[in-house]
Amino acid sequence: MRGYASCGTHQSDDDTHYNAVHNMFLASARAVRMGHEMMPGSMFGTMYASSAFYPATCRPENVFAQMQKRRRTYYYIDTMARGHYPAYAKDLWQRKGIAIRWQEGDEETLAAGPLDFVSFSYYRSNTIAAMSPHVDEVMGGEGNPYLTNSDWGWPVDPLGLRYVLNEFYDRYEKPLFVVENGMGAVDQADENGYVKDDYRIDYLRNHLKALMQAVLVDGVDCLGYTMWAPIDLVSLSTGEMAKRYGFVYVDMDDKGNGTCRRTKKKSYDWMAHVIETQGASLWEE
Repeated sequence: MRGYASCGTHQSDDDTHYNAVHNMFLASARAVRMGHEMMPGSMFGTMYASSAFYPATCRPENVFAQMQKRRRTYYYIDTMARGHYPAYAKDLWQRKGIAIRWQEGDEETLAAGPLDFVSFSYYRSNTIAAMSPHVDEVMGGEGNPYLTNSDWGWPVDPLGLRYVLNEFYDRYEKPLFVVENGMGAVDQADENGYVKDDYRIDYLRNHLKALMQAVLVDGVDCLGYTMWAPIDLVSLSTGEMAKRYGFVYVDMDDKGNGTCRRTKKKSYDWMAHVIETQGASLWEE
């Protein structure tokens, strides 16, 4: 699919970005093809940052805005998972004044190396309205009055994980892998470093149940689940230690002060039991 847009002599930031992404798509396709040649039977995927997006209301303009938001977000994984650009890419290029610099054989390269599975992160959901400034962004959106928020204002939405799993599986018909999911929170440790993090247990219980329902009820092919993160670390999104995700507490603050002693939180033994029972304990609580 070749698409060109007219633009001046000045190369815009969008033009630079999307041409760099085009080269990334080609590199990914070549890597997948080479990997299959070197390791027959192997599977290749990439991690994609995902959130569920809902229309702010059932107003048709908001529903259409949600569809456009999803296209803006899925541009990357649509191309890499399918091996060709989606039809809506031409409209995106035209609106942004982008001229993709195709080389001979690029379309064939993309077609020869689509991803074998789709892996993604999921932490929250958002809403989107027609007049939202976030419509044309890859991520971002408004909150949801029907959901509660984490300490960092992220709507907590377990059903959204099931929604995204089904959406991806319907869209790509390829195995999925949830490679990031967890709750960043302010943990209050006692004098022994112990944290009674029932809020994290609730978050994980509900998200794991949603994942199991997607697999066992909806028929989604999910290769696995990994939590972000088993141990407290500096949060990538905010660059602070105060935003803790782990079920192991680390005695360190945002400035690096502390003993770095590791202590199991309440969620540690809870998660161990979930793993031992292969998820059966989730339904016994």
